[in-house]
Amino acid sequence: MRKISFSFLAILFLLFGFTVNVQAAQDSIDDQASLFTLEEVAQLKETIAPIEAKTKARVFIVTNTDNDMDSARFADYYMLDRIGKNENGITFYLDMAQRKFIISTSGNMIDYLTDKRIEQSLDAIEPSMIAGNYFQATQIFLEKTSYYFDQGVSGGHYRVDTETGKITRYKSLTTTEIVIAFVAAIVLSGIFFAVSISKYQLKFGTYKYPFREKSSLNLTRRNDVLVNSFVTTRRIPRNNSSGGGGSGGGSSTHSTGGGTFGGGGRSF
Repeated sequence: MRKISFSFLAILFLLFGFTVNVQAAQDSIDDQASLFTLEEVAQLKETIAPIEAKTKARVFIVTNTDNDMDSARFADYYMLDRIGKNENGITFYLDMAQRKFIISTSGNMIDYLTDKRIEQSLDAIEPSMIAGNYFQATQIFLEKTSYYFDQGVSGGHYRVDTETGKITRYKSLTTTEIVIAFVAAIVLSGIFFAVSISKYQLKFGTYKYPFREKSSLNLTRRNDVLVNSFVTTRRIPRNNSSGGGGSGGGSSTHSTGGGTFGGGGRSF
């Protein structure tokens, strides 16, 4: 009976988890400009669901024809309203009024979609946008997003605040580094254990260390007085390199509505 109950609960858990992912993807398309057919919307939602599941981020496709705000700001505010400040998310916005297409990133997607990767995505998307094939352009956006997430955060990655010039660097361990560290830890632990055993020839359970004869205690009084302290600050100039600078690549960020966003866009 216990085995049956456990199996039943496991099936319910899997079904519930699948339902949550599907429901999350159901509200990912906001096609106010009616650029997609019902079949295309269904296909896009089907593509978005596994991307959201693995990235732990929301993915939004937004289109409209009546925006009078800056396109990039509109994309930021849209995502801000949907998921809140600095939550994981990425938005592909097609502004048919101003003829622009925008990629906006938030949370962890800022680090996966660096400036260089966004530019490469825009390069791939642009021909379809110019040709008026908006469904294909959106598919390419989703393919690039999934691909770059699978590539992981690039080594030497950093964020550049375009408003203050502040640079924040991130250290990410590669799979090779993790394996090497694990193997080295095992080897060093083995060597230390072997040396200790051979040096002291300990007999476990019978050996007692003569701590009274071999220990001593000296107490001294020490007072530390802070005389002065200095803090040095400097402004780091903005990196205007189109590739984001550095071998690892960086992500330019800006603030919208109190949240931090990355991204880029082009006209078509």
